[in-house]
Amino acid sequence: MKIPNIPGFDQNAVEKYLKNTGWLMVARVGSLGIKILVGIALANYLLKTQYGMLSYQTAFASFFIAAAALGLDGFVTRELLRNPENKNKLLGTAFILKIIGGVAILPLVYLAYQILTLLKTPETPFSYLLIVSFTGIMQAFNIIDSYFQSRTQAKHIMKVQIAANLISAGVKILLILLNLSLPWFVCALLFDAVLLALGYLYIYQKNADSIVNWKFDGATARHLLSNSWPLAFSAILVSIYMKIDQLMIDQYLGKSALGIYTTVVQLAESWYFIPIAIVTSIFPAIMNAKRDDPERYLKRTQNLYDLMVWISLSLAIFITFTAPFIYRIAYATTPEYWPGAPVLAIHIWAGIFVFLGTASGQILIAEGHVKLSMTRTIVGAVVNIGLNIFWIPKYGIAGAAAATLVAYFSSTFWILMLPKTRPQGIMMLKSLFLITLVQKIKTR
Repeated sequence: MKIPNIPGFDQNAVEKYLKNTGWLMVARVGSLGIKILVGIALANYLLKTQYGMLSYQTAFASFFIAAAALGLDGFVTRELLRNPENKNKLLGTAFILKIIGGVAILPLVYLAYQILTLLKTPETPFSYLLIVSFTGIMQAFNIIDSYFQSRTQAKHIMKVQIAANLISAGVKILLILLNLSLPWFVCALLFDAVLLALGYLYIYQKNADSIVNWKFDGATARHLLSNSWPLAFSAILVSIYMKIDQLMIDQYLGKSALGIYTTVVQLAESWYFIPIAIVTSIFPAIMNAKRDDPERYLKRTQNLYDLMVWISLSLAIFITFTAPFIYRIAYATTPEYWPGAPVLAIHIWAGIFVFLGTASGQILIAEGHVKLSMTRTIVGAVVNIGLNIFWIPKYGIAGAAAATLVAYFSSTFWILMLPKTRPQGIMMLKSLFLITLVQKIKTR
């Protein structure tokens, strides 16, 4: 397959980088397609109230599950790259720490649930939330993913993810065909995590080593925790940033509105794998230019921002005009979801800032501004929560979509407020307002 030419980048280099990350891209695209189709089938089967209940469990538990991971996955990958001879000690220690983290969040989930019951009588039992929260324990096996990443053997992870998603999709479709009730689908969420854990375990045993050789080491544990806590905190912030609107919709409007909004989020955010795939593929070329040719580095960075805007803007325009048709086709038998169409037409525009934010995040890290990623997330979360407090009661789920749009914009362009990062913000503004596109047209 011929890869389209990207202005400003060497075609042979781009193709090489894309091939190197191809397995990861296949896994993401495959998972995306399966999840969308199953999500639509589930929404049509459960209807908006029960679908909202199911979404609520995931959104609520996500904050605690992010905390249970302790930020270890990414840091362990880096440690394995630096010290591959310490594999068993690093993996064993991280695994035990994540198990402890997964167990520790269970009483916290219960406490948070009890606090929320003081504000509003819950529509779903705590047992549903507890079942989903056990995912925090099962994700301890995700540390195996870190090992294969450090070995650049993404194809093994791809096989597990694709197989797990196919089996998971088959199970959910079977539950629908058997006309089973909501508790079965709640259990299916935990089953997904168990299935993925078993897949990781199998692939590690087959292609690497036995987990019997893993060892826990106190000194290693202290080293991991002392260095990974900022990543853990950042993961929690990202979870709040991405999921808080769903909990606030439930609090203000109830499960039916959340069910509709969940379909919006699913369709709007399904494209977010694109900037990750592009940046992962092209970033090495940008880093090479930064090392060898500063002028070329700036040109490639600007071209990357241009590419992010061109793709996301095209998607936003297309989805805005086709949203009513998408809903009438995807939810032909359940018109109760159709009010989500105009909300999707708002939410989809947040994708422009997600695309730009993904690209600029990597550029800022390359320039040594690592802590800014956390600060950006805090800004986005604060803006999102603040606007949702006022806009959801007044404008409903459309207000939540608008709050997300403003929050993503604020997070992405907050770097304009700092002199050291302002040049990157100005470059993004040039792309956003198509200034560089006009310049390129004039020079041709």
